Amino acid sequence: MQDSLQLEVHDLEVQVLTGIYSEETHLPQPLRIDLTVDLRCPDHFAPDTPLGASKNYLDLKHAATTALPEGVHFTLIEAVADHICETLFLGDPRVLRVKVKIVKLAIAEAGEAIGITLVRHRR
Repeated sequence: MQDSLQLEVHDLEVQVLTGIYSEETHLPQPLRIDLTVDLRCPDHFAPDTPLGASKNYLDLKHAATTALPEGVHFTLIEAVADHICETLFLGDPRVLRVKVKIVKLAIAEAGEAIGITLVRHRR
């Protein structure tokens, strides 16, 4: 079994053009995005191990924020999650698996979390 390192970034709030209903299609809506990324990792992390042996957490944040194309309407939030996965896979060959959870904040009526979780593995 291969070792892996999980990096996590949670509770990113991002405005994204997404949705299928007329009231959703012209304005960005708030999404809460959580990411868990499995990386291939070295056999050992010594106290002086350089950052290059891991991954900068800001790369994960970038994939879920500024790497989303501005002005593009994603019909489904599944497509938003897929774009985030592809961005991370293309950006680093050590990324083995990406888990993206997206909650549509605008449709919650009583604080419930309504959304999807997509898990993709490197192929």
